[in-house]
Amino acid sequence: MKRYKIFVSGVQKELKFERRAVKEFVRKDVLLSEYFDVFLFEEAPAKSKSAEKAYIDEVQKSDIYIGILGQEYGGAEKGKISPTEAEFCEAKAKHKEILIYIKGQNTVDKKRELGVQKLIKEIRNPQAGYSYRRFKDTGELTNLVYESLISFLKEKGEIGKAGFDQRICEGAKLSDIDKTKVKWFLKVARAKRSFPLGLDSSVKDVFTHLKLIKDGKLTNAAVLLFGKSPRKFFDQAKIKCVQLPSTEVVKPFSSYHIYEEENLFEQVDKAAAFVLDAIKFPVIQQKNTVQVARPREIPDFAIHEAIVNAVAHRDYNTTSSVQVMVFLDRVEIWNSGTLPGSLKVEDLKKPHSSHPSNPTLATVLYFGNYIQQVGSGTTEMVRQCKKHGLPEPEFVSVRNLEFKTILARDIFTESNLTQMGLNERQLKAIKFVKEKSQITNKDYREINHVSKPTATRDFAKLVEMKILKQKGIVGKGTVYILKPIGS
Repeated sequence: MKRYKIFVSGVQKELKFERRAVKEFVRKDVLLSEYFDVFLFEEAPAKSKSAEKAYIDEVQKSDIYIGILGQEYGGAEKGKISPTEAEFCEAKAKHKEILIYIKGQNTVDKKRELGVQKLIKEIRNPQAGYSYRRFKDTGELTNLVYESLISFLKEKGEIGKAGFDQRICEGAKLSDIDKTKVKWFLKVARAKRSFPLGLDSSVKDVFTHLKLIKDGKLTNAAVLLFGKSPRKFFDQAKIKCVQLPSTEVVKPFSSYHIYEEENLFEQVDKAAAFVLDAIKFPVIQQKNTVQVARPREIPDFAIHEAIVNAVAHRDYNTTSSVQVMVFLDRVEIWNSGTLPGSLKVEDLKKPHSSHPSNPTLATVLYFGNYIQQVGSGTTEMVRQCKKHGLPEPEFVSVRNLEFKTILARDIFTESNLTQMGLNERQLKAIKFVKEKSQITNKDYREINHVSKPTATRDFAKLVEMKILKQKGIVGKGTVYILKPIGS
């Protein structure tokens, strides 16, 4: 396997954190670290040759030139260009792969030093054909670098021939496989999906049938699904679950757990149980009866489906884990990766074909009765949430790098409330109720700095709209709570 060298250029003093972030990201990424070495001039040992000659030599040795541009042009002797521009010119002359990342939007370009403005003008020239992207922070920078390097590897034919789940897991042996989990799988697959192999089938026969063995060796999917300790081979295969005491990310967390020692089946089960333990069983009085129904705030199916989809479709080439976040008003499930080009976010809410990012993982999860192979899982999520009186799940592609599913715990989401015409005071009050369980007239006046008559009018409107429910004795004993679903 060929290793490629990356030369990172940019004013060292101004962009030291960005330069370091690029190197650390590549070094820690499971896939990129296999193919790339990153050179930072400030880390090079002292040499007898001049600094100018040394960095030009390193550019010549590199395969990829990454240029990071900020506000400053960099130190340059009179009549000479800066080291950054000199490195860029050498990369051009030697026909290196050139990737440019500009910190800040074009609205601040005129405030940059003249040398930087000149460079940006040259780079933006469409006839020059340079690849450049803009970023606002190191997180966005490393995401953009990741995209570019993956494209580079695909163009070189280094990746793309087989997905992550279909590659051989180096060093893995049959002794690393949990045979009891394979037996469990056979029972479920035969009962639920008419799996053809018998209960006495060997691990090798089962894995061969499921295409979990390649050239006589275990694939990544085999270890992720049935390994005794998948973490031994894949540090990124984990689900982080956090319960928050607010509608926003605040610390301390109410609860936090990382599932990383388990195989994927068990990770999904434990993450779903984490969410189900965190959300409530609201008490809802049924009409014309003394019986009380206790449905989950969110249908179990929707929770399980969202988590298993994140596990099945995530990008295992990145170091990021699946994240499950339980807020007071919603549950968010995040995973790296994005939808295939043939599928759009809006397609997920209507019948669509299945396009798994990890087809082998998806196939085994299907036989294990964990997912719907034909792409009907998301439409069933929508159906069940609507039947439950909740808003439809939200599916969000984040910068084409991450995917997020949002499940509302009640119908009073910010987007719904805004559409209903609530003002900022009323929105703030709903958030207060979600965090404190109730609100009084005094609370309303204090958080919104309004008079008692204004607060009273706002409450009357919220009660009329069936968003809040008045509780207690009229007067000082009056409190308002969210009106339960179905009441």
